[in-house]
Amino acid sequence: MLPNNAANMPVESELTLSEFAGALGARWRLLVVAPLATAVLGLGASYLIAPTFMARTSIMPPQQQQSAAAGALASLGALAGISGGVRNTGDQYVTFAQSRTIADRMLERFDLKTVYEEKLAHDARLELMRNTRINLGKKDGVISIEVDDHDPKRAADMANAYVEELRKLTAGLTLTEAQQRRAFFEGQLKQVRTKLDAAQAALQGVGVSAETLKAEPKAAMEAVARLRAELTSAEVRLQMLSSSLAEHTPEVQQQTAAVTRLRSELARAGQAEQSTAGAGYIGAYREFKYQETLFDLIARQYELARVDESRDGGQLQVIDVAQVPERKYKPKRSQLMMAGFALALIAVAAHTALVLVRQRAKSQI
Repeated sequence: MLPNNAANMPVESELTLSEFAGALGARWRLLVVAPLATAVLGLGASYLIAPTFMARTSIMPPQQQQSAAAGALASLGALAGISGGVRNTGDQYVTFAQSRTIADRMLERFDLKTVYEEKLAHDARLELMRNTRINLGKKDGVISIEVDDHDPKRAADMANAYVEELRKLTAGLTLTEAQQRRAFFEGQLKQVRTKLDAAQAALQGVGVSAETLKAEPKAAMEAVARLRAELTSAEVRLQMLSSSLAEHTPEVQQQTAAVTRLRSELARAGQAEQSTAGAGYIGAYREFKYQETLFDLIARQYELARVDESRDGGQLQVIDVAQVPERKYKPKRSQLMMAGFALALIAVAAHTALVLVRQRAKSQI
């Protein structure tokens, strides 16, 4: 049985730095040879890995691509609320470039299912995403497209093809949207023109005298007519937005708020006008001014839609065309050698520490 003082003696189980350094010094050959050998193996392995080449192109998207119709909204009180929903153009073009539509076109154009040895288009798209980087510069707004491939020429061709497919996609989207707006406002313009002609005929049939003209509250009636026209124009705009955007989008919500505001203003103006609304001439004149103002608003929107339709949409400006890379992008031999050297060094140090701990544990048994 051990004495009490011996049993209570503290056991030094921690490995000191001096002991660890001494053990490493005793194994200095292994500490030098193993990392160097691993670095040489990493260098040799780099020659066995197929080289990857990276081609890069950079483009400048249209600066704040905004239709003529959206640009004129500030001058139309009924539609001013919509002007705050303009998105960042660069982000939009990055999203377009990363879309499945362009990815599928790239798969078909370069037969990437065969290149990537994938049976499913889904897997080929994922591989294309891993080999492609599309980024937007936050400071300069330039979009860079980088494509990795084992074939340097194919890497350059794919990077340039992204720009071509992006142009085709955005041109189609721009043309379709402009055509839809032009056709929509054209139909509305025809309806308002018919109603305007009828209101004009009704006004001429009533008969006008100077006394009647002086007696009528002309300014009030014109204000009501203008509000009615703006409300109708805003409702038309809301109908068009609702057909292409979700209800919770900022554009639809802002336009809905504009319609609600105009309805409230029209209700207040209508109450003030009820005392004079019974006269035949006043009613005819009010209807004529309403149709005339509405026709002017719709005509302006129609002309702006025609301008947008005649434009080319946004023109992508290519800053740097992708060239066939002369040097491989990866594997980087220096990085492989350094990684192998560091890992081997850590492994030798860890093994040395483990041996010391085991020896200390055996000596204390």
